[in-house]
Amino acid sequence: MLLLPKPPTTAKLFLTGAVVGPLVDSLHNQVLLQYEVLPIQITIPQPPAASFFSSDAAAAAAADPIVCTSWLIPPLLGVAYVVLGGILPRIMENVIVVPMQRVFNSQGNDVKAKPTSQQLQTRAIIAVATTALIIKLSELLQTQSLPLLPDGSYPDSEQSLAIMLFAALGQWLLLDGTPAALLAASITSIGGPLSELPFVASGFWQYIPSAADYLPLASLPNSGGGLLDSLAKAVLGDGYNDLALSSITGPCYFAVTMDSIALGRWFDAQDEEDEI
Repeated sequence: MLLLPKPPTTAKLFLTGAVVGPLVDSLHNQVLLQYEVLPIQITIPQPPAASFFSSDAAAAAAADPIVCTSWLIPPLLGVAYVVLGGILPRIMENVIVVPMQRVFNSQGNDVKAKPTSQQLQTRAIIAVATTALIIKLSELLQTQSLPLLPDGSYPDSEQSLAIMLFAALGQWLLLDGTPAALLAASITSIGGPLSELPFVASGFWQYIPSAADYLPLASLPNSGGGLLDSLAKAVLGDGYNDLALSSITGPCYFAVTMDSIALGRWFDAQDEEDEI
C-alpha cells in the first residue's frame, strides 16, 4: 500500500502548485485578503492619454491588480498540491474507501477500463479550468457583480456559500465522482481555511473586513486554562477567538483539491508510461 506519490509525480505536483496555483488563486485574492509579508501586485498600466479622459470608475478598475499574491504562496501551494493531489487521496482510498468496500462487500464485479494518459490529461486541464471558474465565481459573488437571484437581488453570504458549494459539488460529479476524491475535498474544504489561521495570527495576511465573515474559533472559551484554550493560545496567541476568515473560501479549497487530484492521476499515468 503506497500512501506517497512517486518522486516524479511529487515534483510535478509541487511545480504545478507553485506556478499555476498562485495565478488561479489571484482571481479572487484582491477582494478577499491583503498580504502583509512579501506582497506581489501586478496591475495593467494605463496610458496617460487614457487616464486623462477616463472616468473615475474606469481609472479605479484599471488600477485593480490582476495578480495579487505573496512570495510566500508559491512554496505553500507547491506543498499543498503534493498533499492534496498525491497523499490525501491515497489515504482516503486505501485507508477508508477500500476497507469499507470490503466490509460491506460492495466492490462489485464490474471492471472499469482504466483511463488513458491522454484522457487523464484532458480531465486535468478541464479540472484546472473549472477550478479557475469557481474561484472567479467567488470573486463575482463577493463583489456582488452578479444578480443571481430570481428577484434580481444580490446573494447574501449564506446564499453565496450555497452557490459555491453547488458549483464545487457539480465539478466533482462531472469530472470525478469517486468517494475518495469527495472525502479528500470535503476534509480540505474545512481544514484548508483553518490551516490559514497561524498565518493570519502571525500577520502574514489578513482578510479584509467586507470578506471576513467566519470566526472559526469564536465558540472556544478563551479562559479557564483548558487544554484547547492553552493549545490555541500557544499556536495562535491570546486573541484567537477574533481571527477572521472568509466562509466562501471553503468551496474554493474543495475545487483546488479536485484539480490537484486530477493532476496527480495524470502525472501518475505519465510515470507508469515512462517505466514501460
